[in-house]
Parts: sequence; C-alpha cells; structure tokens
Amino acid sequence: MTTRSWLPGYLALAAVWGASFLFIGIGVRELHPVYVTLFRVVAGALTLAVVLLLSRDRLPRDPVAWGHLFVIGVFGVTIPFTLFGYGEQRVSSGLAGIWNATTPLLTLPIAALVLRTETLTARRVAGVGVGFLGVLVVLGVWDGVGGAQLSGQLMCLGAAACYGFAIPYQKRFLGHRPDSSASLAAGQLLMATVQLLVAAPLLAGAPPSPLGLSPEVIGSVLALGVFGTGLAFLVNMRNIRVMGASAAASVTYLIPLFAVLLGVLVLDEHISWHQPAGAVIVLAGVAISTLSVRPSTR
Repeated sequence: MTTRSWLPGYLALAAVWGASFLFIGIGVRELHPVYVTLFRVVAGALTLAVVLLLSRDRLPRDPVAWGHLFVIGVFGVTIPFTLFGYGEQRVSSGLAGIWNATTPLLTLPIAALVLRTETLTARRVAGVGVGFLGVLVVLGVWDGVGGAQLSGQLMCLGAAACYGFAIPYQKRFLGHRPDSSASLAAGQLLMATVQLLVAAPLLAGAPPSPLGLSPEVIGSVLALGVFGTGLAFLVNMRNIRVMGASAAASVTYLIPLFAVLLGVLVLDEHISWHQPAGAVIVLAGVAISTLSVRPSTR
C-alpha cells in the first residue's frame, strides 16, 4: 500500500468531519439545534438510501437488529448531534471540535466497565489519566470556569460521552451481523430520523419555513447531511478497508486541527492558548490508551 493510495481519502475525511463543526456553528445561528440535527440526519439518510439502491443492498430485516439500531440512533446520533448544536451556541466551533477528540478516551472506560467489550490495562489507564489532565487544561481550570462557556463545554463533553457508549455498543451487539456497514448506518440514521421527528416539535415547536432561512444556513445543513454524515461514512469505510481499522481511526488526531483552523479562518473565532495545548495532551492520552504495542521480533 502506497501513501498515495490512502492519503487523499484520509485527509478528506478529517477535513469534512472537521468542517462539520463549522457547519453546525452556522446552522444554529438561525435554526434550533434540534432542527439542525433533524435536517442533517434526513439528508444523510437520503444519501445512504441512494447508495443502498445503487449497490442493490438492503436494510436489516431482523427486529432485534432494529432494536439495537434504535439505541445507537439515540446515543450515536440524536443526542450527541443535538448536544454539539446546543454547545456551539455557547462555545466556538473549534473548541467543540477539540472536545470531540475526547471520544476515544471516553469510549475505553465505558467499553470496559459498562459493556465489557474491552479490558483495562495499566497503559490504557495511564492514557485515560493523561487525557483527563488534557481536559482540565482545555477547561483552563486555574482561571475558574462557569456560566455559558462551561455549560457549552460540558454539552460537547456529553456528546463525546454518548459516542463513547454508542461505539462499543454497536461493536458488541451488531459487530457479528452479516449486514453491510452501509445498511447498518442507514438503519441507524432512519431510527434517528423517527426519534427527531417526535422530539423536535416537542423541544423546539413547529419547524421553520425554509423561505425564512439564509442560503448559507441551508447550504451548511445540507453539507452536514450529505457530506459530513452520508458520504463521509462511505469514505471512512474505504479508509478502513485500505488502511486497517486502527490506522483509519487515527483520523481523530486531525479533526480538531481542521475544526480550529476553519473556525478561525471562516468564522473569525479566537481561541485561548490553553485550548490547543490541552488538545495536544488529550490526543497524547488517546495515543497512549488506544495505539497497540507491537511485539518485538527476533
């Protein structure tokens, strides 16, 4: 495998997922966060539906699988997508991207202690400890935190924790199924769509008229759904196939870079020195806790 074969897709995925935080920040200017999530998920589901039709694939037929997809829809889509929207009403898109990088750190203890899909080792515990130190640096605890800034960061952290539950849950209950990854992803988005169609009117009232939205908000939400939710999933599947799961997962390290860079360049956001510094420490903790140790050869 040459670098030329995997690098374009790898960088494209990091850029698209990093840009998702920019698009969320633009979307919540005029839309309630729940409706940003609903419209994003609908666009993503339609994108994957087209993929299934073109590939002659089909959705799962087992009712048990749909029950698990409902749970993953709640914790892997509906709640975290919406929490990031609420969070970005209070913090910058770049900072939200930094908090997203804590997902692997939160996945490990949840997988080990709640779902029993992983085991804790001294190295992994040390990595989580280093990552937690990075979280404190991102928060800037020495200056004191409070108000909207703190609540926004906690919402983003809560979103990452939801991902931390959904990822090992899917591995445990759906990892053995014969259904394709695209089929399971489409089912997950379909379940999330149903959930949001019920939740959105209850939380945010009647849906807004598209005629009252600016072109940049409409474009951002469509980009979130088609590229950040639908096509990005397909690129990620290709990366896993070409690079392997562990190497493909390292895209986590680049997402905050793109999120912060785009936030500064496009939205004129300002970040404090301790936020990227804390992100580096968080990513170091992720590396310690998740990267495999290669056995020595003689």
